Amino acid sequence: MAYSAGDTILDDEYNNFAGSTSDPFGINHISGTGSAQYGLGESSIATVNPGDTINASQWNALFAAMNTCASHTGISITSTSTKSAGDTIAIISALTTDLASLAAAVAGGSTGTSATTTSSVLQNPSSSSTWNNSFTTEMSVTFANANKMRHFFNAGGKIRVSSAVTGSGLAGDGGGPGMDASWTAIYAALGNLDIGSQASTRSGSGETLTTNGLANGFHDLGTGYTEIIKISDDTYPYASNNISVQAKLDAAVGSAVTITVKMVATDGTSNFTYTGGNTEGSDSQSYRNGQHQHRLSAISTTTGGGLANAHTYSSTATVSNSTS
Repeated sequence: MAYSAGDTILDDEYNNFAGSTSDPFGINHISGTGSAQYGLGESSIATVNPGDTINASQWNALFAAMNTCASHTGISITSTSTKSAGDTIAIISALTTDLASLAAAVAGGSTGTSATTTSSVLQNPSSSSTWNNSFTTEMSVTFANANKMRHFFNAGGKIRVSSAVTGSGLAGDGGGPGMDASWTAIYAALGNLDIGSQASTRSGSGETLTTNGLANGFHDLGTGYTEIIKISDDTYPYASNNISVQAKLDAAVGSAVTITVKMVATDGTSNFTYTGGNTEGSDSQSYRNGQHQHRLSAISTTTGGGLANAHTYSSTATVSNSTS
């Protein structure tokens, strides 16, 4: 029987509102353990036995769980007015609509939540003091278990990376201050690159967006690297300089516990040669980039939005660091 005005409210209908694991989803699947893009790691509410009368306290448990989810995800719902013993419980027309809205908000990565906190820099591998080809790092974030990782991203957690020039390059035709300025502009255009549940964002703008994979988030990643973004300088002679950010998981979503982010800064101007004062056999690449740094931090979820459980990483590491 459909849940609609004029019908008697059945125990199995209440149980669907509480525990359905297929669309339309119940609140336990939306905000409890869930699976894939559903689940925030909250405790599940109890279902009822066949033939039971659904009392006010059970309705209120459902409504409280829905309100907590709504508060965390930042959406508005209208069907959760508290009931008292003795009240007549009529069909609540907005209930199924509100549950669908909550499911969509969690599946989208709880982007409306403000209940997050940003860590200090957790990993910051540096390049050699000078280089002129590439600076490549891999940095990982590991969670206590696969559910904790899913809940982190579903609840609005993000992995953040950025880059910076931390030491001046050696002067030369096209090198030194000019090269430093090129990299500073590229890194500013990247800004903070945040890998979220269903998409990634950058806080910077400008330069040339060579690869736009920002539609990729945690749930889109596999065990091979996916390039999320590549930004190149937009001016001659540095247009071949670029920063690439890639990410992968150690297993499929649902089994994965580690995300690894690969950052590659590539100096594409290494074929430039001196024209003034250069002699045959001299080092035509005597300019060098200065020291650079790739940085990783995390945006973890808190209980500030009403959730009982906050979600954060277990450990981080620099997996590799090479310059050439």
